[in-house]
Formats: sequence, structure tokens, C-alpha cells
Amino acid sequence: MQINRLFEIIYILLNKKSITATELAEHFEVSVRTIYRDIDTLSSSGIPIYASQGKGGGISLLDDYILDKSLLSEKEQNEILYALQSLSVVKAPESDDVLERLSRLFNKNKTSWIEVDFSPWGSDKKRAFQFTIIKDAILSRRIIEFNYISSSGKKSARRVEPVKLIFKVNAWYLQGFCLTRNAYRTFKISRMSELLMTQEVFTEKVLSELPNESQTDNTQKWIQVCLKISAEGAYRVYDEFDEKDVTRNWDGSFTVTASLPENQWLIRYILSFGADVEVLSPNNICDMLRDELNRISSKY
Repeated sequence: MQINRLFEIIYILLNKKSITATELAEHFEVSVRTIYRDIDTLSSSGIPIYASQGKGGGISLLDDYILDKSLLSEKEQNEILYALQSLSVVKAPESDDVLERLSRLFNKNKTSWIEVDFSPWGSDKKRAFQFTIIKDAILSRRIIEFNYISSSGKKSARRVEPVKLIFKVNAWYLQGFCLTRNAYRTFKISRMSELLMTQEVFTEKVLSELPNESQTDNTQKWIQVCLKISAEGAYRVYDEFDEKDVTRNWDGSFTVTASLPENQWLIRYILSFGADVEVLSPNNICDMLRDELNRISSKY
């Protein structure tokens, strides 16, 4: 890629007093003519690069030159470095190498300003490795294979063309075209096992928008639920509900009014708060909770 080669030429010249076009051509495995075209491109862009003839001659930069005196403002340099650093933490191809070169070119220290870890808290290395496989498969357009357990507990083998990783409601999901079902599907990462990236390359399909979960289940009924959550449950309130749906009470508790799906998930979600939650409405949810608690207590 020419832009990468141009940056590396400058990087080499910053570390060498002079280098010949033949040496650069051998380094990049291109022709000498291509190197001279690159030099012309850099020169026309305002880079103070020159070539001298004769013994000891070669291609050089003016002494004390650094890139921040030429093409980019201080803000633009920082934006480029920050963007590359955010890519490097997810191991985007060649990002570390390019980041190191540009840091030298801009005469800046490489500062670690961001850390991205796709794996959940407390997860093992195997779970973290899943994200690396999925990311690599998306970027290289490779088909992946895995076993998947549905919300009903049924296990099935899947072959998928991965498209996008999504984080939603405290969980990671993969969207892609499921070759097993011949349709786009959304998979919860925590339900995937025995993940494998194959050597099969797929052609990206033309799709304006990936279907979301609500599009795949139009029969789902949503209801308005009012909850009172104690001060002890405060750590979850603003993580899981929109601020506009939350009212703080005088005693430190919270009243939350939100639209939630009316199904068994809702009952188990409310129970996950333990004694820190009280359902104020609707009444039928209170009845469903009471029935579920009775079933639980009967086992003990």
C-alpha cells in the first residue's frame, strides 16, 4: 500500500542520514522507478526530501525535520495517534507498527490512553480468545463454525458468515448470516462454544441494515413496569435504565418506570435484584413473581 510505504520512507530517512534509491527498492521489493515516484509524491506534498548524486550521495531529509512542521496540525496528529492506539488494543492489522512509526514522525511519546477488553469481568483466557477469532473472521471475511445453545436450551451446530460485533444490555452479540438457517441471525457470545475460524472466504452480501432482535420477533409484547429499587441496589439503576426513567426518592431509593418485555425473562430479571426491588405495577407481574417464588420455595 503506497501510503504505508511513503510513511515508512520518511521513518527510514529520520533514522538514517542518507539511503540510496536502490536500497529502498530492495527493502520494499519494488522498482527503483517506483521509489523515485514516491520521492516526487513526498516532495510535492511539502516534505523537504532531496537526492544527491555521486559517491556518498543518496536520498535524504533536511536536518531536524519532523512531520509536525509540515502537513498536520497538533490536533490532527493527536487524533490520528489516538485512533490508531484504539485500533492497536484490539490488534487491528499492522496498527502497532504504523502507530510506532507515526509517533516517531510526529516526535511524540506513545501514550497509553485507552484500553479495550471485549471479554466480561472474571472471564478466562478462552473467552477472551473468542473475540480475537471473531474479530479476525470479520476482517478477513472467513466463515466460522461453533455450537450454539438457544434461549430454550437447545444445542445446535452453526456455520456463520460473521458481520458485526454488538454490545447491548450488558452482553456481547454477533450478527451474521447463518448458513445453517439460511438467514441473518443474532447470536449471544456467551452461548457459543467450540468456536473455529475456517479457511473458507465469503463474499459480503449487499444489505442496507442488519435485522435486529426486535425484527425477528414482532410478536413480543412490551409493558410499562414501575419498580422501587432500594438504595442498596443503586449500583445497578443507572447502569441498566435510562436516566429519564429514574426518580430518586427522599430515602435514597429509586423509582423506575420503563418499558420491558412481558415474558419469563422479565420475572427472572426482577428476581435478580433480590430483596432490593419492589414491583409497584402492574399487578399481574406481582402475581407472576409470587408464583415463581412459590415454585422456588417448594424446592427447599
